Amino acid sequence: MSRRRRAEKRTVLPDPVYGNVVLSKLINKIMLGGKKAVARKIVYGALKKFAEKIKAENELESFEQALENAKPSLEVKSRRIGGATYQVPVEIAPDRRTALAMRWIINNARSKPGRSMTQGLADELSDCFNNQGSTIKKKDDTHRMAEANKAFAHYKW
Repeated sequence: MSRRRRAEKRTVLPDPVYGNVVLSKLINKIMLGGKKAVARKIVYGALKKFAEKIKAENELESFEQALENAKPSLEVKSRRIGGATYQVPVEIAPDRRTALAMRWIINNARSKPGRSMTQGLADELSDCFNNQGSTIKKKDDTHRMAEANKAFAHYKW
């Protein structure tokens, strides 16, 4: 029996404009220094620009499609067996898939030079919607790594 206490998941309240929990999580991930109003302004502005760029009538559905395109399904985890360390491919839980996709989108949006965060996030979301860009490349690299190490899948725990 494990002595560890498992952390309880906190429930996130939906965002005030769209009433969506996933969008609220994105706002929380973008937020720096407790400035939620600034984070909301960035996300809502980026959603508007994103919807204009891809010519979508429903911003929320197109955002969810872009996020779905960025979600990885496999990743590799290091497993030490004997003296060797193997990269073992494992499936990713749904919450972690969403968190990884959001993290990659935000990091790539922040790394775009010479653009505001709103514009960078809109560009990154439109790239994800069209299955291109650095976030999709990161997802493909993760999948490629898992495929390359498929021989070690029997070490899964």
